[in-house]
Order: sequence, then C-alpha cells, then structure tokens
Amino acid sequence: MAKLVETYACIPSTERGRGILISADPKTNAILYCNGRSIIIRQLDKPLDIDVYTDHGYPTTVARFSPNGEWVASADASGTVRIWGRYNDHVLKNEFRVLTGRVDDLMWSADGLRIVASGDCKGKAFVRAFMWDSGSTVGDFDGHSRRVLSCAFKPTRPFRIVTCGEDFLVNFYEGPPFKFKLSHRDHTNYVNCVRFSPDGTKFVTVSSDKKGILYDAKTADKIGELSAEDCHKGSIYAVSWSPDSKQLITASADKTAKVWTISEDGHGELAKTLTSPGSGSFEDMLVGCLWHNNYLVTVSLGGTISIFSATDLDESPVILSGHMKNVNSVVVLKKQNLILSCSYDGLIVKWTKGIGYAGKLDRKVTDKIKCFAAVDEELVTSGYDNKVWRTPLDGDQCGEAECVDIGSQPQDLSFAMLSPKLVLVAIATGVVLLEGTKVLSTVDLGFSATACTISPDGSEAVVGGEDGKLHIYSISGNSFKEEAVLEKHRGAITVVRYSPDVSMIASGDVNREAVVWDRASREVKLKNMLYHAARVNCLSWSHDSTMVATGSLDTCVIIYEIGKPASSRITIKGAHLGGVYGLAFTEENSVISSGEDGCVRIWTLAQE
Repeated sequence: MAKLVETYACIPSTERGRGILISADPKTNAILYCNGRSIIIRQLDKPLDIDVYTDHGYPTTVARFSPNGEWVASADASGTVRIWGRYNDHVLKNEFRVLTGRVDDLMWSADGLRIVASGDCKGKAFVRAFMWDSGSTVGDFDGHSRRVLSCAFKPTRPFRIVTCGEDFLVNFYEGPPFKFKLSHRDHTNYVNCVRFSPDGTKFVTVSSDKKGILYDAKTADKIGELSAEDCHKGSIYAVSWSPDSKQLITASADKTAKVWTISEDGHGELAKTLTSPGSGSFEDMLVGCLWHNNYLVTVSLGGTISIFSATDLDESPVILSGHMKNVNSVVVLKKQNLILSCSYDGLIVKWTKGIGYAGKLDRKVTDKIKCFAAVDEELVTSGYDNKVWRTPLDGDQCGEAECVDIGSQPQDLSFAMLSPKLVLVAIATGVVLLEGTKVLSTVDLGFSATACTISPDGSEAVVGGEDGKLHIYSISGNSFKEEAVLEKHRGAITVVRYSPDVSMIASGDVNREAVVWDRASREVKLKNMLYHAARVNCLSWSHDSTMVATGSLDTCVIIYEIGKPASSRITIKGAHLGGVYGLAFTEENSVISSGEDGCVRIWTLAQE
C-alpha cells in the first residue's frame, strides 16, 4: 500500500487585471484558495498541513468556510456553487446553479443560513442570494448593468448586502428578503472589492481608481476615505479588515499592501506599507489579501503567498510558493538533498523534504518547458522553439545557460548518466545526439520518434516511435546502428527508460499499457501491465531496480515489483486531478509524483 506523507501545494490561480479571493476559517488558522478545478485548504502556521477538494467540473473561482467552520461553499466558472463538508471525506451537502456565468465572489450570512453570490451572467441577474439548504432565492438584486465583482453580507442584524462591480456602482440591499435600497457612484473605475467590518458598523470599497471609500453599514451613507496623500499608485484589487474592526489591509497593482488605521468617523490613515520580496516584475503586483487572527496574508500575480505577523509588521514575511500550472516533471538531486519540479510555463521549484518550498531556480531563461532532465551538476530543458538549453548547477543555484538550436521541436530528451555531456534528443524525424552544446549527429530514423533514452555510458539508445515499436541502436562515435526492434505496444510510445542497473527497459504507450523488457534477451520480463484506464504519461525506476512506477492521464500511479506478477501492484488512485505527469523515486523507495493539479506529493510504500 501507499501512504501520502507530504503535499507541496499549488499556489492560487491568478489573472492579470483581476483580484482574487482568499478566505479563512473563523475558528482555526486554515485558509482557502482556488487553483484550476481544486480548492486548497492549508494552515497558515503549518504550511505542509494541506487538504484538497477536487470535485468541481469547471475551474474554481471562490470558496468560503461557513461561520461554524464545518462547511465550505465553493463556486466555479460555470456559475455552480457546491456546499460540502470540511471533514468526513468532503461529503456533498448541496449543489446549485446560481448564475449563468462565472461566480466572482460569495459570502455566508452570519447565522450560516444564507449565501449571496455575485459574478457574470448572460442576462441581468448578476447577484443571487439563496438558502444554503434548499437553494431557494431570498431577494431581488436589481441595479447592476455589468459584471458584479464582489459582494458582502453584513455580519450583524439587521442583515444587509452590498455589491459592487464593473459598472462603477456600489449597491445596497435591505432584507431578507433582499430588495434594492440605494446606489452610490463615488468611484470612477471598476469597484473590485467590498467588505463589512467584523463589528458590522462600516463597510469599505476599493477600486481601480486607486481609492478606498468607507460607508456606514446601516444607512450606506459615505463617511470617509482612505488618505489620498498615502494612497496606492495602482489599482486596488482587495481589502480585508482586522478582527477588531480598527484597521484594514489593501492590496494593489503597485506591488504594495498598505495597513490603514480607521478612525471612529470613518477616515483611514496609513499605518504601514508592506512590500513582498520579489524581482519587481509585473508578477509582483498584489491581487489578494487577508487579515486573519494574527496573520496578514498577501498574494501576488505570480501566486506567491506572503504571511506577515500582525504584531510585528517589520518582521520578514514567511513566503509560500510553488506551481500554478501543470507540473510535468520531477527529479531528485541527491547531493543537494533537493527535489526539483518544473511546470510547462518555465518555472522550476526547489523543495526540501519535511520543509516544503525552498525557492525557485532562476535560469534567466523565460521559455516554456516541454522536456526536462537533471543531474546534480546540470539541467537540460527544451520548449517549443527548437532549442535545447543546458544550465549548469552550482549547488542549488543556476549558472549561465547555453542553448543549441537543433532545427526541430524536441519530443523527449535523456542524459547519459555516466557521461552527462551526452544528451539524446528525440525529434519528429529521428534523434539528435548532443555533446555539450555541440550537435554530434542528427539521424533520420525513418519513423516519427516520440520518446527516447540513452544508456548511462552512451553506447546504446532506445527510441520509441509513433508506430508503437521500440528501436534499439548501438552508438559508436556519432553513428547509430539498429540492433533490434521490440514489438508489443499497440499505440504510440510515450515514455521509455533504462533501469538504474541497465538490465531492463521500461516503456509506456498511449493505449494505457506499460512493458518491462529484459535488456539482454530483449524479451518481455513483466507482462500484463494493463491496469491504467488512459495513456501512460511517465514512469520511474526505483534506485535498486526492483520496482517501476507508472503515472497516467487517469490520475493514478501504479507501482509494480519486478519478479512478482503485475496483479500484485500497488495503486494510488486519484494521485493528481487531471493526470499524473511526473514521477521519481527517492533512495528510501518513496515515490514523488506531480501532475496537472500543480501539486507535488510524496508517498511511502509498504507491502500489504
């Protein structure tokens, strides 16, 4: 059996020009955020304590804990709200289609009986409030003509709802049942976020016009503004109140967050400007913020989460980061005691077992990554521009990268582990053999190559083709000689790898089958590896060559033990939502997996 021991979570999905919502459990230090079709639950004081909800059918947009912390309401781009249990295997309580378009914000009432949601739609129903148990509507929300970006429920009676959006309006509703009361047009650009103070006396709106305006919560009369002298220099995307309702934090495209002290008459004076570590690029713009208990949290456009101490704002923040997109490769660097994972958007992240996020590798190259391989001293990557990049590693930092244009898009690449200057690259018409950044040979093999591997000493190569065959070549200098063709697969080869002791070859195909071959006899060594339900995306050997793991589009990881029948496999179901794309073994025979959900996970193996 396999036991999940660590998850290195994805970061929040962000969108340029839009704020994002992160929310918190009123009773613990847990926060919620969205990435793809997943809802991530993680503890601010225990970053590796992570839970993931994966039952949405569309990209998720917002999630909030109920006032008692027992339930979560989460919404997606289809306009659907799902209400599910935080515990007990996330049991589904209800599912409602509340809008005809994307839900941008939602909020529970303080008594936990009602939910208001706002967003986009095809008609004019940009806002809807409903009972959490029945879905029945509890009001009419006229008054908006464009997408409603944010909504808020007054936390004290009498209940009120405030909404704001792309029509520059702030609308106020009384109820329940809720009815339009009045509207303000004090902002001159998109109103991105509205929030009531926890004591229910005020609410604040922030806008792309760089202003923050405060209103009386009962009457909706304007009572003050955030200081114009200290205002943000860019759009304000998010705002959050302190638990005592005396301060608030704003997050802006000017790459800063500001802490404001709010006077009794509703004016805001700047108390502190917070800047998160970064290179100063557009990815450092702040698009989300949260004040929860003793924590101030900001989220950048690049997805980086910075956690500040509310009692010591001069203290350096704790940084949580990771991947936002599909993690297509994962490797273990023994000397540095690091795990490296890369996503197709070109990001390479370092992880340390037991600690988690350990930084990013700055390659000074911004290309997307399709193929990735690494040894302790070097990275080799390729994207979609016909170039192969070789980047030396000095400890856990990158040296100056060099590239070679091979004239065709790489499909796969492989190091000769004992001669790492040699790299074999599969291309549409055959293979390219590199020594450093020098092309030793480009060989037209007469078939479309889809996967490749080179032996550790560089004397042999196995190339998988679109034809479902494995072609074995001996390599002498820069020449290739075909020695054998292995046939068993019934679909294009997706991955092929030598075992560490070089006695076996493992391969996988698009038709869900994996095969282990004996290298000497070239016969099938492990039969009937047909337990996936979709294409095999990746595979990895254990360091002692006794096990092979396969990862598939079907979200599962399967571990086979050599010498035992395939039926005695260990299966990890639902390892990664959307599919498994990267696998690696540690020396302790733990399995590291990565996938489309942007997460990296470590599993320990034990025989049942």
